[in-house]
This record gives sequence, C-alpha cells and structure tokens, in this order.
Amino acid sequence: MKEKLVEKKYLVTFILITSLFALWGFANDITNPMVAAFQTVMELSAFEASMVQFAFYGGYATMAIPAALFIRKYSYKSGILLGLGLYATGAFLFIPAAEVQSFTFFCLSLYILTFGLAFLETTANPFILSLGAKETSTRRLNLAQAFNPMGSLSGMAVASLIVLPALWSDRRNAAGETIFHTLSEAEKAGIRLHDLAVIRNPYVAIGLVVLVMFIIIALKKMPATASAAKHAKSSETLYRLWHNKIYREGVLTQIFYVAAQIMVWTFIIQYADNLGIDKATAQNYNIFAMSMFLCSRFISTFLMKYVNSRMLLAIFGVGAMLCTAGAICIVGMPGLYCLVGISAFMSLMFPTIYGIALENVEESDTTLGAAFLVMAIVGGALMPPLQGLIIDQDTIANHPAVNVSFVLPLVCFLFITLYGLRSYRAGKLS
Repeated sequence: MKEKLVEKKYLVTFILITSLFALWGFANDITNPMVAAFQTVMELSAFEASMVQFAFYGGYATMAIPAALFIRKYSYKSGILLGLGLYATGAFLFIPAAEVQSFTFFCLSLYILTFGLAFLETTANPFILSLGAKETSTRRLNLAQAFNPMGSLSGMAVASLIVLPALWSDRRNAAGETIFHTLSEAEKAGIRLHDLAVIRNPYVAIGLVVLVMFIIIALKKMPATASAAKHAKSSETLYRLWHNKIYREGVLTQIFYVAAQIMVWTFIIQYADNLGIDKATAQNYNIFAMSMFLCSRFISTFLMKYVNSRMLLAIFGVGAMLCTAGAICIVGMPGLYCLVGISAFMSLMFPTIYGIALENVEESDTTLGAAFLVMAIVGGALMPPLQGLIIDQDTIANHPAVNVSFVLPLVCFLFITLYGLRSYRAGKLS
C-alpha cells in the first residue's frame, strides 16, 4: 500500500508546524532588502551593510547546536516555544535600536531574533520528517518548505510596498541618482530618524504575530513521534554522523546553497541599481524571483514522484549555473532577468539537500544531525560580505563589479550539482 504523505492523526500538527516555515521566511526576506536600505541611510559601504546578513545568519551558527541539545533534553514543543520567544524578543528590540539610531544595535537585534529562528528550524524540519513514513519524508519536507516562500513573499511585499517607497533617503534626482549624500548633516539627521522608524515597524508587527503563534502552540498537545524516542549519547551520535559520507557532504553542500541563495536575493537590488533602477522598483524583481521560487517548489515536489530527488537536484543545479552565467556575462536587463531566473532552480535545493543528508541517519541521531544542517545556514553570513567587497570595486576588468560578484554563487551551484550526482551514484550502489 502506498504511504500517505501526511497521516490524518498528524494533520493539525503538520499545519501548525508548517506555518512556522512562513514565519521565518518573512524574517529572511524582509531583511534582505534592508541591506540596501541601511547602506544608504547609514552611509555604509556594501561590505559594511552586508554585516546585516552576517549578524542575521551568524545567529543560526551560534544557536543551532545549543537548540539541538535543548530539544534532545526536552521536546520538539519546548524548542518551538523557546524559538518563538526569542524571535519576538529580537523583533521588539528594533524599538530601542531605532531610538538610538545605532546600526550595531540593529545588528544585535537581528542576531537575537535569529537565535529564535535557529530553534524553530532545528525543531521544525526534523519534526516534519518524523510526521509519517520515512519513504515520503523528503516529499513531506518539500511540501512544508513550499510555505516558506509564502512568508518570504509577504516579507518582500512589505519591503517593496511599504518600507522601501517610504524611505526619504532613497529620493533621486532627474538623472536617477540618490541625493541623500548631498544634503547637510541636519537634513540627514531628520531623514535618518524617519527612515529607521519605517524600517522598525514591520519587525514590531511580526513580533506581535509571533506572540499569537506562541499562545496557540502552547495550548496544542503535540503527538509523540518516532524521532521523539530516547536519544543516543552525543559523542556516539557525532561519531556516526561524521562517518556518514552523504550526511557529511550534505552539511557542506547546505553551506554553499544558503550562501548562494542569500547572495542572489540580497544583491538583486544592487544589480538593478547599477542599471539605474530605484530600490522600491528593484524589490519588485525580488518579488518576481520569489514567485518563481514558490511555483517551482510545488512543481519540483510533484516531479519527485517520477524523478529521483538526487538527480533532480543535479538537474536544477545545472539550470542555476546557466542562469548565473547569464547574470555575470550579460550587462543590462537580460542579465537581470537571468538573475531573477536563478530562483526557479533554487526552489527545491534546501529541503532536498536536507532530506538526502538525513535519509540514512539513525532516528536517535536526527535532532543533532538536523542541527548541523541548520548551522550550515552560516553560509549566509560568510559569503555576502565577500560579495559586498567585490561590489565595492565598481568595475573589474572593465566589467561591472556587481556582475562579476556573482561568480561566487556560480561556484556554489557547481558544488550543489556535484553533490546531487555523487549522492545519486551512491544511492544506486547501495
């Protein structure tokens, strides 16, 4: 008998946990355009502004392992509640950060906020995998992850329709150039006070939504699953994980994937800005990219019924490489279209790499194994500042530096493609 994707007894829990994917999607993708916003209003270089991503994704690296150890000692539900609490705390810290007008304070707020996201991702991903048969676990995670870009689209829409158009610092002259840097210090101070309040408001609003989710989940009884069974000693788990080649390579591949995703989505605005497009309009291209990502996520989940997920990962990796090459080599709107097109091929990567890596991991090792895969999100902290340094060069060999900077995601997609092929061959041999 064919296994159900989600059994009836797990359905309500599945829906509640899946909603969390949208919550951290919102935080991820309202934050990406804030790099460009902070760059202008705080008068930062692209490298300095990318510290937003360093703080945001550095929180994952800091808290993923402690989150896993907490969950192993207590429960999935406890991890989710603590994660929601930290998420709300970080969001509300935007209030004093805007008052003191400190970029460092904003980065600290994001750092704490992502402590909560690390708990949520470390908990939710393996929890979804455990809600049913192992044979359908990767498809089930892809389905749950499909709701992540819905939250991302909401975050992008808020940024595009509410935040970026309201920024006084992005006002431009007839030639399409920003005029903020030409103003007096007194004028800049007034604009900065206004713009930082605009940036603050959506984080405070999502903090209130998170508190509501905290209450709902606190009142809901969660089912016991196979993965909630007694865990092995951490030292034994670490030994088995290290000697699991597909898992070990999967963690490294996830680092490259998250780095590529964050670079592609963060610097679409800078890429468009190089073509004379203002931030609010440029963010519309980000929204279109995320729409493609969302549609492709459902399509790829359907395709997995007929195509091996490992081979599909390799095929999508090649597609992403071709689009990235177009974004690098083509100067002008066609290059921007190629950059947007990458998102269609990124759609299945995170949950598929995650599912492949954990496929042959023992149930008692899943929580800690999942933590290292969440910790791999540190790729989003490490690579964007490097790309920012490249963009700050303006031109490289008479080619726009922002175009050249996408060599970094190209290398990442090559690694992902090779992982898909290697894991496919390993699966055939086993």
